[in-house]
Amino acid sequence: MELKNEFPGLNRNLYPDIEPYSTGFLKVSDLHTIYWEQSGNPEGHPVVFLHGGPGGGTSPSNRKFFDPEFYRIILFDQRGAGKSTPHACLEENTTWDLVADIEKLREHLEIPEWQVFGGSWGSTLALAYSQSHPDRVTGIVLRGIFLLRKKEIDWFYEGGAAAIFPDAWEPFRDLIPENERGSFIEAYQKRLNSDNLETQYAAARAWTKWEMMTAHLLQNEENIKRGDDDKFSLAFARIENHYFVNKGFFSSDSFLLDNVDKIRHINAIIVQGRYDIVCPMMSAWDLHKAWPEAELKVVPDAGHSANEPGVAAELVAANEKLKNTIKGNES
Repeated sequence: MELKNEFPGLNRNLYPDIEPYSTGFLKVSDLHTIYWEQSGNPEGHPVVFLHGGPGGGTSPSNRKFFDPEFYRIILFDQRGAGKSTPHACLEENTTWDLVADIEKLREHLEIPEWQVFGGSWGSTLALAYSQSHPDRVTGIVLRGIFLLRKKEIDWFYEGGAAAIFPDAWEPFRDLIPENERGSFIEAYQKRLNSDNLETQYAAARAWTKWEMMTAHLLQNEENIKRGDDDKFSLAFARIENHYFVNKGFFSSDSFLLDNVDKIRHINAIIVQGRYDIVCPMMSAWDLHKAWPEAELKVVPDAGHSANEPGVAAELVAANEKLKNTIKGNES
């Protein structure tokens, strides 16, 4: 069904803060237990929020993209992230473990099918999950597209983005001795897995601050301070680095683009900040070219973060479009 111009006057404002009506922990393996929560309408249309990083965890503000009267909003922390345990753990932590966890959570909550929402790494995971289980997905909203290809990793971690943020790049670069700068990803892997916890923390702070300093069109001090939170930084940096060193655990560089046919029929909206430095628009554009059926909304005055005003507005509007489509199908 064509989504493009059917719904004039859509709400674009974030919804008010809400509290969950249920929370819990689900044991997904002998090692890992994941935190989950539900908010909004218990009888509403289910939507699962897939957070970024990997390793970023969820936050209460993530609930505000969805109409709480229409949606049953499910958030969960992926393996090793947020309130999930063990914290910052890399064992049994792959893309395909997370895809299986999403299915386990869906079954645990007795949800037959749901809408999928994810930004940054969450867009990667949303694509991987939807391509694995297209029959379980009613609609997809993606933001800040990340396909985990070598050129995307090299752009952000091997010096590309440094052309735009040389000031933020220097501390990230300078933690690594010159003789190891051939691959920053590998040099950081060594330190993030060091036997010395302080070495791990120093690397995690530098890794996290680099991303936080580049995530907004206009730098956001509150976001940058997250790099000083050792607990957050350790999970964020260790898990991100682990996935990137392992090429996302995909069998080929173009895996997610090559499998678009599996989800071509699903209503989808892609929201991309024009000046996204973390996940540059080339990836959203490549996905758009492979999947022209999905609507692409480019936000002209935004970077990477979902919390930038223009991006947040388009994400709310995307959910409103899918909501109205579902309502139209029901009536």
